[in-house]
Amino acid sequence: MDQVIPFSDFQKLDIRIGTVVEAVVPEWSHWVMKLKVDFGPEMGDRTVFAGIMKFYKPEDLIGKQFPFVVNIEPKKIGPKQTDKTQNFSQGMMLAVCSPDEEEIPVLLSPRRKVPSGAKIR
Repeated sequence: MDQVIPFSDFQKLDIRIGTVVEAVVPEWSHWVMKLKVDFGPEMGDRTVFAGIMKFYKPEDLIGKQFPFVVNIEPKKIGPKQTDKTQNFSQGMMLAVCSPDEEEIPVLLSPRRKVPSGAKIR
């Protein structure tokens, strides 16, 4: 068994369903896709980078819903931009991956459409 954490640590995660409204592959990327994700009126849209570019096309994701960890510290992704701005991922997409890194990650999705921003409990 892997490391066991207290239930109280698990409760710290804020996992919500987001609807992908835009997906693009940045010109500098060799593995990440940039997603604009709608998390409903409470949270609005966020940018999330996901390492799924080798397995999915942007059009495969647009309009679909997936779970994301939304209270994770923003992470800088990619090179520094020429206008001195940075690309930050404001969440983490959840997927199932096998130990064999060549296998396509399975993207998790609700069975039916739910409101964007719905909290997973």
